[in-house]
Parts: sequence; C-alpha cells; structure tokens
Amino acid sequence: MSSANSPNDPTDSVDPFAVPDPDQARVQREYASLFRIAERHAATDEQRRRQVHPMVLAPHEAIRLVTFLLSGAALPEEGEPEVDRSDILAALSLVPRARAEMDDLEAGLLGMARGRGLTWQEVAFGLGLGTPQAARQRYERLAGRSAAAADAGAGAADAGAADTAAADAAAASGR
Repeated sequence: MSSANSPNDPTDSVDPFAVPDPDQARVQREYASLFRIAERHAATDEQRRRQVHPMVLAPHEAIRLVTFLLSGAALPEEGEPEVDRSDILAALSLVPRARAEMDDLEAGLLGMARGRGLTWQEVAFGLGLGTPQAARQRYERLAGRSAAAADAGAGAADAGAADTAAADAAAASGR
C-alpha cells in the first residue's frame, strides 16, 4: 500500500530505486564534508587557529561578526558599542574582498585537486555542477579573475603585507 505522504517526507522509508533529490543529496554532502574536515583537521583549538591571524580579522570574519551582531545570533559584550551604520557600511565594503579571496581559494583548490589526479567529473560532483565542462569553465573563469586581480592589486597587496607585518611586529613586542 502506498503512502499518502509527500515524496520528501522523512517518515517514508527510502526507496532504493527512486532518483535521489539533488538538493537533499547536496545538503547531506555539505554536512558530511564539514563533519569530516572538522573531525580530521579541526578537532582541537590549535588546529582551528591555524588559518586565523591572531591580531587581524579576515574580511569574511568581520562580515560574519557584524551580521551575527545585527541579527542577534551573537550578543555584544558589556561595554561593546552597538553595531551602527558605519559598521554596516564597513562590512558591506569588505564583501568584494571576501568574494575575491574565496575565488582565489577555490581556484587554488581546484588546481590542487587536478594536480592530485581528480577528474573534471569528480570536481563537478564536488562543486554540485552538472558536467565536467561546467567545472572546467568555472576553474578557467576563476583563474582568469584571480590573475587579473593580482595584476591590478599588486600595490594593494604590498600595502596589505605591510599591515600584516606591522600587526605581527606589534604582537611580537607584546603591544
């Protein structure tokens, strides 16, 4: 006897012959991916701190912090000023930089994945894209953007390196 419930109802038993819902499969892969990486590479505080600069917020961290404070997902500490218009505009100003950094990370990861022998089909699956051609085109687009940004931002990168060096020096001197 068939169930009157919807096909996505979790109370129904899984039909091994039904075509899986791609959105549901993607959500399950994302969860499994986060759990796997956290368990293998971020299980301790020391492991989690490896990618974070102790003195400087990364653009995505600043955006997330302002968003969390505005939404109430994070509460301000006693004496901390409320998020104001300038904080919101500052966070919005960081969005293009955070997006560019994510593009650079993705292009680098895709290049390393290919260097480790992953096929474009496997890369497409990991990214949730339909075809190997779409994955390759995405990589070429990201790599092109990263190269153009590197050419345009050489002076900005020098200034950013100086800021990081100054923060490192301040941390080393105990300030």
